[in-house]
Amino acid sequence: MSWTRSLSAALVAALLLAGSAACGSGTPGGRDGINSSPVGKVLDDTDGEGRHYREVEEKDAPGVGIEVQPDPGRAGNWDVRLTLRNFRFSSADAHPAPAAGRGTAHLLVDGRLVTELRTDRYRIPASLVPRGTHQVTVRLYADDGTVWAVGDEPVERTADITASEAEATGSPAP
Repeated sequence: MSWTRSLSAALVAALLLAGSAACGSGTPGGRDGINSSPVGKVLDDTDGEGRHYREVEEKDAPGVGIEVQPDPGRAGNWDVRLTLRNFRFSSADAHPAPAAGRGTAHLLVDGRLVTELRTDRYRIPASLVPRGTHQVTVRLYADDGTVWAVGDEPVERTADITASEAEATGSPAP
């Protein structure tokens, strides 16, 4: 009877050890239950800010569309609206590790970073869009700062806008 207790105790100990070893191998972690293992393949290619691309298969890749319209309430401002596919914005306190289809978006005007977005809407102030034609780009990033990419290309969209000078009131200068 003593040897059966010893055998039972040994089996329980073995099962406990096996279970605890499995806990650290790719189980969901973090506050929001996102798997903490890397997603996709980090490439040598980088964006203009020096951030590496994180390539994922097209069928699972996040996608983004952008629409930019003049703000009807304030002359010179521009309203940006994003449409997202297979992508959700992370909260500001998200764990800085990549998770499939999660992260932030960077909004750029003429290649210059305007803001990091955690929402699908933004208003570009007139001061950032002087008279002329401009490119407004949105690019998706994982929470670790890498750029979501498909086929060596960043997941981004660009819209061209043309800002005109406000009409002058009064007499033209001689």
